Amino acid sequence: MALTAAELIKADQEHLIHPLHHPIDNAEPMIYVRGRGATISDIGGKEYLDGLSGLWNVNVGHGRTELADAAAQQMKELAYFSGYVGSSSVPAITLASRLVELAGDMAGIFFTTGGAEANESAFKTARFYWKTKGKPDKVKVIARQQAYHGVTLQAMSATGMPAYWKMFEPRVPGFVHIQTCYPYRFQGAKPGETVGQAAARELEEAILREGPDTVAAFIGEPIHGGGGVIYPTEDYWPLVRQVCTRHNVLLIADEVITGFCRTGRWFATGHWKIQPDIRSFAKGVTSGYLPLGGIMVSRAIKDAIDSVKPEDRWMHAYTYSGHPTCCAVALKNLDIMEREQLWENATTMGARLYEGLKTTFSGHPHVGDIRGGKGLLAALELVEDRATKKNFAGDRKVAPRIQTEMMNRGLVTRTRPAPGAHPAPGDAVYYAPPLVITAAEVDRTIAVTRDAIKAVLGV
Repeated sequence: MALTAAELIKADQEHLIHPLHHPIDNAEPMIYVRGRGATISDIGGKEYLDGLSGLWNVNVGHGRTELADAAAQQMKELAYFSGYVGSSSVPAITLASRLVELAGDMAGIFFTTGGAEANESAFKTARFYWKTKGKPDKVKVIARQQAYHGVTLQAMSATGMPAYWKMFEPRVPGFVHIQTCYPYRFQGAKPGETVGQAAARELEEAILREGPDTVAAFIGEPIHGGGGVIYPTEDYWPLVRQVCTRHNVLLIADEVITGFCRTGRWFATGHWKIQPDIRSFAKGVTSGYLPLGGIMVSRAIKDAIDSVKPEDRWMHAYTYSGHPTCCAVALKNLDIMEREQLWENATTMGARLYEGLKTTFSGHPHVGDIRGGKGLLAALELVEDRATKKNFAGDRKVAPRIQTEMMNRGLVTRTRPAPGAHPAPGDAVYYAPPLVITAAEVDRTIAVTRDAIKAVLGV
């Protein structure tokens, strides 16, 4: 017999440990039961716009029966078998080949089940690569403040948000954090420098300070996700690529959120015409229908993996690497993206969202920064005082209250409370809806945001 809503909530509270769990946040959990396109429905039948694509990942939208059918068909034939060396499957081989073709700048693919595993794999691969080159001391990783790279222990150590560290420290040694390219709040640019130039300079200074012979890699999201949807200046990534090349430091592009048409291109690094040495991916590769992630590696790294002595092999593995059913769903997901040219809708609707936010909130006394412009990835940063960029006091709970008001009006998305005083980010509202969103749904998203902010801030 099916449980009632009340029974489900009670069982949830008693038995299910959620990500970022505390029972104070779970007194009345929303239980979602259905999704179609850019909308989801709760157990009571109320429908909401999905403003964050589930968790930045349902790129092709909800309710795609093609993906369910692809999973069912593969499960009927071969749901799972080990992908360890000496074994393979048709979906894994086909998907790896297709991803290499789509990326255009990579030579090898290793599959994981998600983004944190992908970044763990990237860090280990960077160490492996430098050992093959006779540089075993190159083990450090430079990451950035406000970065999110996952919360397994090594990925958490790269993540640049201290709230994720507090109850799990000590972190893994060898992770160094610098300022990110944050045009609204960057500190320390020299006269005449752009923020991009200053942030790239800070990277180079960190490499020199740590010692180039100790630094294995620099990792960055092309556009920050969970740390603020922070857009870099246009000169930043080309300069970063130059710095990494100059000092023999691998560049890891974390495209877990920005990959698979989210920014209007297959991969966001294409906006700046840079080639990373390793690209991590997940989320949009299956649009969240099944867990899958991985890393793409350059020809130099693939050759290093293939050329070592057998006793020095790349001893890295996951049980579900190359999972046949997950790979079959990813292939069908890519078919949908190509057939419907979802990069185009991401570009068109992303421009509508960004322009709508600017039209609605430019000049608003509490909107300090409006971020967007590359596909369906945008944010508002809210401050108490625009002139000083002073954040609201934490006890006002501005972001959580706005999130509640948005949900009351039928829009689910993520907000982030300000983690501290300036120069820490302010309260923020994030937008990353499914790439199938319509113009009317974009306009409704903006209208709901306007009404929710007015309900909380009075203006």
